[in-house]
Amino acid sequence: MAGVFGVEVDGVEHDHGLQHHDEPHQFDLSKLSPEEKWRVEHARMHAKHKGHEAMHAEMVLILIVTLVVAQLVLVQWKQRHPKSYNLVTLFQMWVVPLYFTTKLHWWRFLTTWFIFSVITAYISFRATRKPLACTTPRLVYKWFLLLYKISYATGIVGYTVVMFTLFGINLIFRIKPEDAMDFGVSLLFYGLYYGVLGRDFAEMCADFMASTVGYYSASGMPTKHLSDNICAVCGQPILVDVSEEGIIENTYRLSCNHVFHEFCIRGWCIVGKKQMCPYCKEKVDLKRMFSNPWERPHVMYGQLLDWLRYLVAWQPVIIGFVQGINYILGLE
Repeated sequence: MAGVFGVEVDGVEHDHGLQHHDEPHQFDLSKLSPEEKWRVEHARMHAKHKGHEAMHAEMVLILIVTLVVAQLVLVQWKQRHPKSYNLVTLFQMWVVPLYFTTKLHWWRFLTTWFIFSVITAYISFRATRKPLACTTPRLVYKWFLLLYKISYATGIVGYTVVMFTLFGINLIFRIKPEDAMDFGVSLLFYGLYYGVLGRDFAEMCADFMASTVGYYSASGMPTKHLSDNICAVCGQPILVDVSEEGIIENTYRLSCNHVFHEFCIRGWCIVGKKQMCPYCKEKVDLKRMFSNPWERPHVMYGQLLDWLRYLVAWQPVIIGFVQGINYILGLE
């Protein structure tokens, strides 16, 4: 017995029953509006999954168990082998969005991704050279600080546009809600994605450079004696006194009395996620270091990016793993 289902199209409701032997009514989807196409597909989905409540409950259980187990595995991996975890996560962050955006033909994102990859690859190449050029540390920190600020501003603008659209402010400028929402979500995606990816590349470059030319070592023991007029991050002389106002950048003194270039210590603490003195490992007092209150949200924004790293890098992999389990078990 052939099942017949229908949808309400142009005010006409078609039969959803199973009592007829006639062939199902065929719609030419190309002649329907987007809303009507959605209603047709929605009705088909409900007809296909009707009576499968037990199977759906099993799929939800598999999803919950897989998420819990994956979270435990990732936490243990990060604690026991942080270097391999960070490297794989960075690769996932770089490749996973590229796959989906290529599949969806998001050419604007692919263009920005290519530009970002080329510049960051050059910066990373400079950071891994031996011997390291004296101008490389400042170049690296300036690039990632610039990227950090751009991604932060882009995310804020995107979030603001989304909130304005929800409150209907876009109508004042005669902008369609769907256009305003697409623009805001796109900006929010760009800001968050490049913010996360930039922080991870900055972490890698910061550790390598500091352990190569500076005074920081992963074991916690300084590799050289620190002079009073030398920055412990880049190893270059400090020309501006702490009490003086610099033309390009100032000099910062931490609570442990060690002094650093402004760009170096900002990049070390915020971009590179190092919340300690590069020389003596004392905890950095960020409130004392950043007197400007508008700069403190950058630290909280960095914590948000840490959480989003899991969502972007690992969530698609986990969902794909769940779909594989459902396919093996014959669940749809």
